[in-house]
Amino acid sequence: MKVVTFSLEQGNKYFGRVNGGERFFIGSRVSFQGRKGLSNEKGTAAQRYDRSQFRAAFGFWADFIHPTAVAEGALFHTLNTYDSARFTFAFLQYAAHVPNGDFVDYLRALLKLPLAAEYFPDLLLQNGRICRSKDGVIEQLESDKSTKGLMDFLNPTSNEVEDVEVIQSAKFIDWADNDPNHRLVQVTVGVRLFRSKMVEHATRFLLDGRPDTVCLLVADILHQGRQKSVAEIRTALKDSTPVEALLGVGATRFPERIATLRREIKRLTDEGTLGSHVYSLAKKDFVAA
Repeated sequence: MKVVTFSLEQGNKYFGRVNGGERFFIGSRVSFQGRKGLSNEKGTAAQRYDRSQFRAAFGFWADFIHPTAVAEGALFHTLNTYDSARFTFAFLQYAAHVPNGDFVDYLRALLKLPLAAEYFPDLLLQNGRICRSKDGVIEQLESDKSTKGLMDFLNPTSNEVEDVEVIQSAKFIDWADNDPNHRLVQVTVGVRLFRSKMVEHATRFLLDGRPDTVCLLVADILHQGRQKSVAEIRTALKDSTPVEALLGVGATRFPERIATLRREIKRLTDEGTLGSHVYSLAKKDFVAA
């Protein structure tokens, strides 16, 4: 079983060890809109998503999710426990507040890995649902309507940074940093999410036959949720320069993200990765332009 010890240093930084191993950074204590939690967006290149390592398994999709991954932090241990989601983790920032959402899908997959019982011995899957075993009683933590039990398990409140919040965060970080199977799950869930969402987006916004860059930006806007209305996306898609118009959605509120997307899209376009595909709704995939 993985046992976490931690310390608060430099006023607001938590560091931890698992089973007495190497000391690592868990996160900084931060405040946001009246809430308190942890943030970790620091790491090495080896701890970041590298599309070249996953292209053999996922093809063009490994490249397609890259700009969004970079905009979301790209670190496999990217952590945020300070906003309304209560617990957000992974290179694409999977959020625990959405029933049957990306984080739930991700944790369900993690619990099937060999090391799951080491990191979370009290969690299990029962009838496809994330459950907790406590004192011989099985409690279901999430349903089609709510993830409150799961959020409480990971981060009891947003009033303060609790010990359990630090410990659960440390477990996720240590697992992601030290188990390639964990990282593969993150990417598998991410690609599956973007592939399924592209079918929805293509149907909703008439993206069949549209260029990969246009599709990427629509997917990113909806992944982050930065549009004010669906009409914004539809208006941008009708523009004579749809890529620029889509980059303008949310640009005032999120200039850093837009700058990141613009930079990474240019990089992938210059190398010939983007700009060479269109989306096929019939195939539910990208095909050569």
